[in-house]
Amino acid sequence: MLFFSKPKVALADLIPSDYVDTHSHLLPGIDDGAKDENDTLQLINTLKGYGFSQFTATPHILPGVWNNTREGILKKEESTLSFLKDNNITSPFKAAAEHLMDDTFVELFKSEQLLTLKENYVLVEMSYINPPINLYDILFELQVAGYKPVLAHPERYLFYHTKFDEYYKLKKAGCLFQLNLLSVTGYYGEGVLKTAERLLNEKLIDFTGSDAHHMRHVEAFKNKIPFKKHERLIEALNNNTFFKI
Repeated sequence: MLFFSKPKVALADLIPSDYVDTHSHLLPGIDDGAKDENDTLQLINTLKGYGFSQFTATPHILPGVWNNTREGILKKEESTLSFLKDNNITSPFKAAAEHLMDDTFVELFKSEQLLTLKENYVLVEMSYINPPINLYDILFELQVAGYKPVLAHPERYLFYHTKFDEYYKLKKAGCLFQLNLLSVTGYYGEGVLKTAERLLNEKLIDFTGSDAHHMRHVEAFKNKIPFKKHERLIEALNNNTFFKI
């Protein structure tokens, strides 16, 4: 008797027809994402073909590398919205930010209003090398200031792969988790893939994001998902409707 394994599914095939993206680098010329407005247009049109219906651009705020400010991001949002309208893009498009958690970030949210994904939900990240020494102090103070931290790509922090209990500690500390979608295709490596699958299976992922920077990312949505069970991933994809405008 012959047994045929079920064909692997491409990530693009699981994207809902009204997917709300909450993490991208589509604002042109402001960080390591879209280089110019035409680049932004190409990225959006391609993602729309997968089912994306709403976009939240989250440029890096990383002092010394990407010295973006609230005012600068909003100004770029305004000009980009005008460009998109001129090119018949009617999908909702808004700007927020992806904040590196460090002492400068603490000074920032104590002195001015942050750009958020929605209401008080703010996208944060850590260095890929190591977490900040005062990580839990930062998370506590951020919540005292009235914000809800959404941690970008938790599966990509390699220093937690062998310390999985730290993920539960972060959740207990009030962190919501946003999965990078390409992680489930193995785009960032085997270790990231396995951690993403485990985070999904243990129901630790709250939301998802494309983290699209360029066409290589967008084209990689055609890649297959190595693992077979997709229910938790589909659930996390649909959770993004919470951010619908």
